[in-house]
Order: sequence, then structure tokens, then C-alpha cells
Amino acid sequence: MFKYDLHIHTSETSSCAKVSAIDMIKIYKNEGYQGVVITDHFKKFFFKNSEGNTWEEKVDDFLKGYRAAKEEGKKQSMDVLLGMEIAFMEYDEPGNDYLVYGITEEILKEMPNLLEIGIEGLSEFCHEKGLLLYQAHPLRKNCRLVDINLLDGVEVHNGNPRHDSHNDEIQKIAEENNLKMTSGSDYHELGDESNGGIITPKRIRTNEDLIEVLQNSEYELYRGKTK
Repeated sequence: MFKYDLHIHTSETSSCAKVSAIDMIKIYKNEGYQGVVITDHFKKFFFKNSEGNTWEEKVDDFLKGYRAAKEEGKKQSMDVLLGMEIAFMEYDEPGNDYLVYGITEEILKEMPNLLEIGIEGLSEFCHEKGLLLYQAHPLRKNCRLVDINLLDGVEVHNGNPRHDSHNDEIQKIAEENNLKMTSGSDYHELGDESNGGIITPKRIRTNEDLIEVLQNSEYELYRGKTK
């Protein structure tokens, strides 16, 4: 069985994170995980402050945490995949975040308007590209669950200990509406590790592997230390 955390932030990219990608990988290796999905915050705030001038350069800046984690992952025999946690501050949903799985560097560089398409546009975009779209912590303060028809699923366990994400409530909603469910630590700082993820009999080496495991529900939810 293999354990993966699907909600990870790095200090290289997410301003709210306090642990470097290299240190995070070492911590997760020690915690018995086979791998992680890097879901750094994809927001206009980041790109306004990016060191890059062109969109491609800005994307390279965004990828610093992922790339550092990927390199350390090779040393530690850990599987590291690229994801993102995207937010649309301009669309009357100030607290809403969406986890995108299956995204690639190439897709990001082809979409300079990604932060301007809103959740409906994102849903259409993800389905066109074969990506999966989950709403992160939908019932946390200042968040609201969007039209579930726009989503592939919801994060029913968010392990961040500094927030009440009402995990039990969102899981009940997911079960009643036959939504796919996922779990993640929402890792930002020391102590957040091993607070969520999935356990699967299949090793997840690529985006294709991850999409297959999630679509086929070939996993158990792992709720970690803070059940």
C-alpha cells in the first residue's frame, strides 16, 4: 500500500508556507509517505509579485517549489506530482479554493488568462484537458460550496489544524450527492505533516496514474493525526 498527500504547499511559492520543498520531502519520507502532490497557491497576488516579466517566466517562478520538491523526491525515491490550488478573488468567492490534479507545466504556460476565467471557465477547461477539479475545504469560514455540477469532487478531510474545515459536514454532503472525495494535510508548516492523504494499492508515479486512481476511487481516505 502507498500513501500520498494531495494538498501540499512550499515556502518557495506559497507566501503562507513556512517549510522549504526540500525539507518537506524529507519530512514526508520520514512519515512513511510514498509521495505528494504540490498544490501551491495559484493567485493573482503571486503573479503580481513574481520576478518574471513574461507569462512563461512567471510560470517558471510559480514552479520553483514544485521543481525543488521534484529534485529532492528523486533523491528520496519519492513520487512528486504537480497540482495547484487556484482561487478567483474577483468572482464573489473570496475564500474559495480549488484543487486541480493532472496539470502540467506546458498547460500552465499555454493559459495566461487562467486566473480570469472563473470557476465555470475552470470547470470547462479542466474537463477539456482531462484534469480533475475538487473544491478544497468548501465549508471553511469565508468559503461556500459551489454548484457541484462544476466539480469532480470535494476535499472532505482537510487536516490543517489552524482551521475548522467542518470535515464531517462536507463528507455527509458528498455522500448524499455521490461526489468523489479526497483528503489532504493542507501542509504549510512543521506539525501539519501526516494530517491527511490517500492510501492506495497502486503506486502513483505520473499524472495519468493519479487521475486513474482518483477516477476509479482506488484508494482509502487517510485522515492522519488529527481525525
